[in-house]
Amino acid sequence: MASKEKKSLPEVEDSSKEELKRRFKAHPAIFIGTIVVLVIVVIAFVFVPAFVPGAGLGSSIDLIFGTYDKTPITYTPGGYFAQIRENITRNQQNAGQDISNPYLNYQIWRAAFEQTVVHTAILQEMKRIGYSIPDEVVDREVASLPQFQDNGKFSAIKYRQLDNASRAALWRQAQEELIKARYLSDMTGLRVSSKEALFIKAMASPERTFDMVAFPLEAYPESEIRAFASSNAALFQTVHLSKITVKASESEAKQVLENIQNGVATFEEAARTHSVDSSTSEKGGDMGVKMAFELTSEIPGAAEREAVIALAKGGISSIIKTDAGWTFFRAEEEPHPADVADAAVVQKIKAYIMDFERGRVEDWFIKQADAFAADSQTQDFDTVVSERELEKKQFGPVPLNYGSNQLLPPLDSSIPELSGAASNENFWQTAFSTPLNAVSKPIAVGANVLVLHPVEENPADETNAGYIESAYSSYWLSYVMEQKVNNHFITSDMLKDDFFTVYFKYFSSAF
Repeated sequence: MASKEKKSLPEVEDSSKEELKRRFKAHPAIFIGTIVVLVIVVIAFVFVPAFVPGAGLGSSIDLIFGTYDKTPITYTPGGYFAQIRENITRNQQNAGQDISNPYLNYQIWRAAFEQTVVHTAILQEMKRIGYSIPDEVVDREVASLPQFQDNGKFSAIKYRQLDNASRAALWRQAQEELIKARYLSDMTGLRVSSKEALFIKAMASPERTFDMVAFPLEAYPESEIRAFASSNAALFQTVHLSKITVKASESEAKQVLENIQNGVATFEEAARTHSVDSSTSEKGGDMGVKMAFELTSEIPGAAEREAVIALAKGGISSIIKTDAGWTFFRAEEEPHPADVADAAVVQKIKAYIMDFERGRVEDWFIKQADAFAADSQTQDFDTVVSERELEKKQFGPVPLNYGSNQLLPPLDSSIPELSGAASNENFWQTAFSTPLNAVSKPIAVGANVLVLHPVEENPADETNAGYIESAYSSYWLSYVMEQKVNNHFITSDMLKDDFFTVYFKYFSSAF
C-alpha cells in the first residue's frame, strides 16, 4: 500500500488561507466576532501583565532593578528577591499593617531589594576567593528541610514528589544560604574579650541627671556684628558687576573684549552671544550686587580680585583665568561701604561670621557662660538663671554613653541643644568630671555653648548592667557588624542602583 505524501509547508499555508477565506464567506459576522474575542484574550492575558504595573506581576515578568559587580539584581517570580518580598509582606500583614498603602509598598520592595543586593554581593565575594560548599553538605541541608520530614525523618517519597527543576532550584538555594551563612559567621562571629564586655558594663554606671543652660550662637548680638564689619570693611564692600566668561580659549576672550572696546558689540550683546555662564548671559552678564567676600570663589587671586573691586563705574577688567574659563568684568557702580543700618546687610555679614569666624562667636559666648558659671558658684543656680533671663533645661538620668551605644540609655533627642553632644568627647568628659551640684566650665557643642549642672548621681541597676554585659557578649556586637556589612554593600561603588527608576516605572500609578 502506497504511503501518502506529506504536504509541504507552503501547501499547508495555502490550505490554511483557503480555509480562512471559506469560513469568512460562509459566516462573516461570526468570523469577525471570533477574531475580536481572540484579540481581547491576547491583550488581557499577554500584553497587560507585561506592561501594566502590578497586572500579573507575580507570575509574568522579570524586573532588573540594578546590578552588583555587573550581576543583575533581578525580580524573578519564585526567585530570591520575590521570596524576600513575600516574607516581608507577610510579616507586615501579621503585624496589622495595611500593605495596600503605597508608601509601605515602596518600603517593602526597597527592603527586599537591599537584602537581595547583600545576598548577591556576598555570593560574589565568596566566588571571588574561590570558596565552595561540598555537595554532601548541601545534600544534608536539603534533607533537613521541614517539607521533606515525616515523623522527624527525611522522606524520600516527599522529596521525589518535586519535579527536577524544583529540586535543582531548592538545592541551589540551600547552597547559596550555606555560603552566605559562612561569610556572615566569619564577619560577625567575633570573640568578645571579657574585659571589653566589662568595660561596656562599666559605662552604664553611674547615671547622672543634669540641669543645663544653653547660649545659642544664633543670638550673637548685632553690636558685635557691626563692630566686626567696621574693622573688616574691605570684606563687605558692595560691588555691582557684570561678567563675560569664554570657555574656548584666552585668545577668543581677548577678541570678544576687543570687539567691545572697539564698539563692534556692546557688553550686553557679547555676553548673550559668547558667555558660557547661563545664570548671567541672558541678563547681559549682570551678576547683581555682591559683597567683596562673595567674589572669592569667582576670582581666586587676591590681587586680581582687589583690582576688579576697585574698578570705577563702567570700567572693564583685564582677562582673568577662572575655574569656568577666561573671564572679564565690568563695574556697573562705584564700590561703596556696607550699609550696616540695613537689616538684610547685617544678616549677610552675620552669615559670613558664622561660616568663617565661628570661633570668634564661640569665644564671645564662652565669656558670657564663664560669667554665668562664676555667679552660679556663689548663688543659687536657679536664681542666676532667672536673673539673666535664661532658660533651664533638664536631661537624664543618663550614663557616660559616648557615641550612643544602643545598649545604654541615650541623651534626650527632644532637646535640640544636645544635638551632636553624644559624639562630643569634651561634652562627656565635662559632664562626668564636674562635681555633683557644681557648675561646669562652658562647652561648645554644635550651635550652642552649654553650661551643665549635675544635680543627681545614682549607680545603674545591677540587673540591667548585667544584661548589658551579657547582650554585648552574645549578640549585640554581631548585630552591629552585620549592619555594617549590609551598609558596606548598599553604599558600594560596585552597586548600580536603579531601584527608584524601575519601581516608579511600574508602580507610579499607585502614587
